[in-house]
Amino acid sequence: MFAKINHMAIVSSNHLGVGKFYEAIFGMKFQGDRRGGLGAVTVRDGYVGLNINSRKPGRPGGLDHFGVEVQDVETVYGKMRAKYPTVKWLKRPTTRPYAGISTHDPDGNVFDLSQKEMANRDGLYVEADTQQPRYISHYAIRTMRPELCAEFYRDVLDLQPTNRQQGDPNYYLTDGRITLEIMPWDVQVFDKTGIVRPGPDHIGFKVEDAEKVKQEIEDLSLRAGHYGPWPLDRDEDAVRADILKRSCPLGTYQFCDNDGVMFDIAS
Repeated sequence: MFAKINHMAIVSSNHLGVGKFYEAIFGMKFQGDRRGGLGAVTVRDGYVGLNINSRKPGRPGGLDHFGVEVQDVETVYGKMRAKYPTVKWLKRPTTRPYAGISTHDPDGNVFDLSQKEMANRDGLYVEADTQQPRYISHYAIRTMRPELCAEFYRDVLDLQPTNRQQGDPNYYLTDGRITLEIMPWDVQVFDKTGIVRPGPDHIGFKVEDAEKVKQEIEDLSLRAGHYGPWPLDRDEDAVRADILKRSCPLGTYQFCDNDGVMFDIAS
């Protein structure tokens, strides 16, 4: 495969607590910032990393972007120049060792690019080609032009489209392990709840037993205080959970982590 999704990123005002949440529920390996500070933590499932960055002035919190390792970034540049001339890219400073290059799709959804031996890349995310019982399975974006964006990720990154059920408005592409889910954004979807802007929507996990993990998450919400998930059982929160349930067929149960990021799980 030309490209592999190697990380996803959250911006949080409680990055340490969020990291501990994913460690507790999904058994992900917790690691502090390799630069010796507390500006970010990473939790890993053995294949993909979830990077949790501390929120800085002017930067919104929440699910923020994903990262892709490609065989050759120059090939990606050439494809973007040829077919998507409005797409730009930016080389990241050495103070950001996890993002060699940042770029975006035609709707402005940001993702990182790297390749092996790139100066900024330090091999943080992939320990080995392994898969633990609970692992990240998909990353979802809501966007204005889902068909165009799906074509972009197919053309530029060579992610492979997967079968869609009849009537499903979403598009699905895979690197062979992780699914990129491209969902349509429509303001009317958010009737009776807060409006969520276009952009990253949620992450999904495969688990060995969805019923068992559901119970663990609910138990954690009762005993773990700010380390536990936000409840989704009242008013607008319940509506938001129902929107996710109706719009993503990849998940069985829907939740919110301890800093507002939506996720779902399935066996």
